[in-house]
Amino acid sequence: MADSASAKRWLPLEANPDVMNQFLWGLGVAPDEAECFDVYGLDEELLEMVPKPVLAVLFLYPITAKSEEERILQDNALKEPSGGVYFMKQTVGNACGTIGLLHAVGNITSEIKLAEGSYLDNFFKSTAKMDPSERAAFLENDREMEVAHSVAATAGDTEASADVDTHFICFTCVNGQLYELDGRKAGPISHGASSPSTLLQDAAKVIQKFIAKNPDSINFNVIAISKKQ
Repeated sequence: MADSASAKRWLPLEANPDVMNQFLWGLGVAPDEAECFDVYGLDEELLEMVPKPVLAVLFLYPITAKSEEERILQDNALKEPSGGVYFMKQTVGNACGTIGLLHAVGNITSEIKLAEGSYLDNFFKSTAKMDPSERAAFLENDREMEVAHSVAATAGDTEASADVDTHFICFTCVNGQLYELDGRKAGPISHGASSPSTLLQDAAKVIQKFIAKNPDSINFNVIAISKKQ
């Protein structure tokens, strides 16, 4: 979903680690560098099953009146931009899965190697000095990514439809802080202190609170991006 500043809409990505892996690997993340995994539950025992270290967490949730109310409150409370965090706005409808992955990779480029000259290598070099809105415009006009996203969106187990009411966001740790990165929000949201070793547990606590505030919804999904050992 998007607060669409443009009329452009893509097909949504499925919350499917296999699809996301092929997407990332095809764009320049080496398969022996990072991999996406399902997170089957948020209690400690199930979190322990996720391969470590976890570099980023993607969270898919249903957009509801309650979640929209919270988003507006957070935007109103947001102060100055967060230094050192790679963040971009979302202007393309249903691009949230791709933007979630770009937020994930954009904040871990020091942890993983991108293939020299690959799409992602060029994308992050090209957008490094841009502001969040300029990055959004760059993506919106990027035909190569639009095609790659379309291929990934139609590779899932369910038939892709542009009419969805769910949204992907990313959690990552930058400079000792847990950040929520959502292209529909005004900027990164800090959720307090974190570390690479506790990122998954810290993100799980925020996600649990979010789910508790939306008790009538069931369409949640959590995917971890882990460093390959």
